[in-house]
Amino acid sequence: MTGMNLLLLSLGIGAVPQFLSEVAPAHPRIGYLGAAARLYAAEDFVLAERARIEALGHPVVDVDLAEGLPEMDVLYVAGGNTFVLLDDLRRTGQDRVLAERVRAGLPYIGLSAGSLITGPSVEPAALMDDPGDAPGLTDRTGLALIPETVLPHADGQLPPYPPQLIADTLDRYGRDHRLIPIADDQAVRADDAGRRVVASPWWDPAAG
Repeated sequence: MTGMNLLLLSLGIGAVPQFLSEVAPAHPRIGYLGAAARLYAAEDFVLAERARIEALGHPVVDVDLAEGLPEMDVLYVAGGNTFVLLDDLRRTGQDRVLAERVRAGLPYIGLSAGSLITGPSVEPAALMDDPGDAPGLTDRTGLALIPETVLPHADGQLPPYPPQLIADTLDRYGRDHRLIPIADDQAVRADDAGRRVVASPWWDPAAG
């Protein structure tokens, strides 16, 4: 994992400012990859996530996978459907490019789906997201940036992911996959020192 810096969020972005201060220049240009939410582009949760990142006060540039990855200081991969995100990355060939750039030192922030794809497989997301939204995706191998799969929303507090769904996911996939379950106020920090769970409380910078 030499040179890699990842912050893998569940929902709260409270850990983002500290992460940026540690790994990015003073006024970082954030590349925003919203492919996971392209089926829900007008939904409130999609607009709210983008607004929270913009409210950090740094330049934000959209990442269009068809055009390749732009110049940026940090990559932010937004939430949505994990399978749609991986399918878009794979169809454009940007899965390999993205992984190479992160391994070479590009700081990576993922939220929910953006966290899930960094592990060796997205199979554990199959009860949380609908694989049918990406019918062309036959290979569920993740980016393998870390050796575990981060499982967001594991506290069961977010309505789409109730406690029973989380329990079923852990029961079905916990034996065959190395999982790191995190609550919505937690994140996984991955770097040369390994992987560790850190606090990342709900925070809306636009609200002060």
